Amino acid sequence: MASQSWYRGRVKAVPSGDCLVIQALRPNNTGIPSERVITLSSVRVPKLAGKDCSADEPFAWDSREYLRKLCIGKEVVYCIDSVEEPLGLIGTVFLGNDNVAALVVQKGWASVTLPTTTPYYVELQFHMDQAFNKGLGLWSKAPGAAEASIRTLSPQLNLETTKTLLAANKGKRVEAIVEHVCDGSTVLAHLLPEFQFVLVIVSGTQAPYVGRNAYPFASEAKLFTESRVLNRDVHIVLEGVDKFSRLIGSVYYGDSERDLGLELVGNGYAKFVQWSAKVMDEDAKQQLKTAELEAKKSKRRIWTNFVPPATNSKPIHDQNFTGTVVEVVSGECVIVADDSRERRVSLSSIQCPKMGRRGEPAAYAREAKEMLRTRLIGRQVNVQMEYSRKFSQADSESSRVNVAELLVECGFRTVIKHKEFDERSRYYDALLAAETCAIAEKKGLHSSKKAPVVHMTDLTMATAYEAGDVLPSLQRTRRVSAVVEYVFSGHRFKLYIPKETCIISFSLSGVRCPSRVEPYSDEAIAVMRRRLMQRDVEIEVETIDRNGTFVGSLWESGTNVSVALVEAGLAKYIPFGGSGKIQDGHLLERAMKDAKTKKLKIWENFDKQKELKVVVTEVLDSGKFYVRTDGDEKSASIQQQLASLNLEEAPSVSDAFNPKQGDIVLAQYSADNSWNRARIVNVRKDNFKVFYIDYGNQEVVPYSQLRPLIPSAAAVPGLAQLCSLAHVIVPSLEEEFGQEAGEYLSECILDKEFTAVIEGRDISEGKFAKGQGTGPALMVTLVASDNVDSINATMIRNGLATLDTQMKRSWKSRTLREFQQDAKTFRRGMWHGYYESDHHEKKAPPARKAAGSQ
Repeated sequence: MASQSWYRGRVKAVPSGDCLVIQALRPNNTGIPSERVITLSSVRVPKLAGKDCSADEPFAWDSREYLRKLCIGKEVVYCIDSVEEPLGLIGTVFLGNDNVAALVVQKGWASVTLPTTTPYYVELQFHMDQAFNKGLGLWSKAPGAAEASIRTLSPQLNLETTKTLLAANKGKRVEAIVEHVCDGSTVLAHLLPEFQFVLVIVSGTQAPYVGRNAYPFASEAKLFTESRVLNRDVHIVLEGVDKFSRLIGSVYYGDSERDLGLELVGNGYAKFVQWSAKVMDEDAKQQLKTAELEAKKSKRRIWTNFVPPATNSKPIHDQNFTGTVVEVVSGECVIVADDSRERRVSLSSIQCPKMGRRGEPAAYAREAKEMLRTRLIGRQVNVQMEYSRKFSQADSESSRVNVAELLVECGFRTVIKHKEFDERSRYYDALLAAETCAIAEKKGLHSSKKAPVVHMTDLTMATAYEAGDVLPSLQRTRRVSAVVEYVFSGHRFKLYIPKETCIISFSLSGVRCPSRVEPYSDEAIAVMRRRLMQRDVEIEVETIDRNGTFVGSLWESGTNVSVALVEAGLAKYIPFGGSGKIQDGHLLERAMKDAKTKKLKIWENFDKQKELKVVVTEVLDSGKFYVRTDGDEKSASIQQQLASLNLEEAPSVSDAFNPKQGDIVLAQYSADNSWNRARIVNVRKDNFKVFYIDYGNQEVVPYSQLRPLIPSAAAVPGLAQLCSLAHVIVPSLEEEFGQEAGEYLSECILDKEFTAVIEGRDISEGKFAKGQGTGPALMVTLVASDNVDSINATMIRNGLATLDTQMKRSWKSRTLREFQQDAKTFRRGMWHGYYESDHHEKKAPPARKAAGSQ
């Protein structure tokens, strides 16, 4: 023992039940550890089938398996006892404190031989006798045990049997033992349990050639593979076969099932190759590509001298997101909106025919865009960011379908031929396969036939006369299918009508959203853009305005969009011609009331634009009138105070009651003999002109019809409030149509209840009321409970008032302007002589005699 040299090493392989390949723990100057083949001293095991033996000897495989599982990959200590031909090195091996030969003999898998060269002969003989007595291993006394231990080896594969084997096991994890490593990416293995001996090329990889004139890092790559899989239990997933009948598959080793191909490529021992990767699934293929890219960037092993080519692409990492497709720009570009913003996303590694900003689009460009629209618009998609050039590139998935691959497969797109180091789609190989299929089937761009031509008429810039040609057809069809091409504002859109093959401008009837300069305009556009952009909708056309815009109702997924806008507080319901003429007018009216109550969006400051329930008590000249607030508590209090007064006896001169101008007194109204509060406006002898401050009317009464008023009742302000119609100009009685306007207004509002929307205040008649028609006036819009149209709008529509030109542009001004245009068109009231030339030159109404003149 003292004269022997002992060495440390690691078991690299176990060729048989009595032989170990032991590798040095440290590499030599070449970088590769030296290795020795050691045959265990003084033991003999059955021979496995090989060149010298066509079949296994009994228990040969069991003997080898015991030693393999006992020692493979483990650190051992060994010494060389002798050198014999043809066995080579004979030695003793210790695994920890155990003699490996003794362990093999003890289990009955080897016999002891003579002459002996080991000092452990006595121990070995003892263990063999014990195993014999127990009937272990070779010494088994069980009937047929020897015959059963002989493996039935499968015949060598040819092209036909290789394909049959692949068909039976493709995609399955097959248990195997690697028997030999040819190079870093090629192994020989036994597939269990049939013991089919196969050569397997690791999918998608190619390690440097091993042999004479070997490539750099060839030995290192082979050693890398040997140290991980040689003589180890692995799982092989067969995926294909090449033209030389070699199987292609993935190899997984270790308890964590690590991918050998991925490890080789990631550590720079092999490169990714397309010819064997085409049998892999896309995710595994992409992982290999990513690993190779990282190895190249880090210049590992075979990529030590790699110089990346110049490229204008830049990778994007960890920026995947989920959103909703709100617009399809073209067959390769979409706009995806998430919770925070909208992003323009182009599908990677493909190019599509251009839509073109002017003129006709390229062949199949419209079909590609339409296919993407029907598949994606309004759908939630997962966007996997890949790389950027001039703008973000990505693959979009909807319902786990790669839409880029789908479009290429239909022949609407071609795949970009990237340079080697360009960033590309992780599904690039699938795109190439889809393009090959489309070319073979002559689809779309690859077809020998001419692309279909669609002639489309754009009426968005046409005059009302030109656009009116399709109006009868649209009205006759009632609900018409359309596609929203663009959202101009919350209530105005650009629509494509497939039936008429035309594009029109369309506006929602009776609904107005804020203009560009008003609050919530952008939000209304954003809501409609996300809800309607490029969606299939239905429309019902009512009319066409003078600008050539079609007006009507629009439904998306069975929902009236106008109602949804008003409910959200993003639009106001302003019926043109009465609620009965508007589709779902009652729903719109109710939706606006609910939005006002909840103070949504445009109604958030609804208190500032206060509404009052009023009763009109007196109508004056030029659109002015007096109102009292309905159910005012002050009115009831004053009536109680007046009822408590003794008003039967007329005052005498001795009572010192001497009313003068400006005093608040009680006056008896001549029409019904009721006593009411009044202000003395003028005094002429015994006649007093009084203004009834609680009603707004005025008359002359004698002294006998006046009574003094207690100070507490006189101090309460008058209940009658002077008002005027907002945003309109009503002619005075001396002006043309002033008499008709005054009579019509009095007929419409006197002694009736209204909702008065306060639009502003007018103090042009003074800050304090001194008589009828004086003092501050509220500028209001009067709306009756049984009519959605305001009195202001009714006066304009009937030609009895004109729009105030000083009014700021808003939804109200647009509506009133439409009513005024309606009065002009039908020559109502003061517009009886109005006409409009083809060039829209406005002519003033002809002169007319003043009202009352003969």
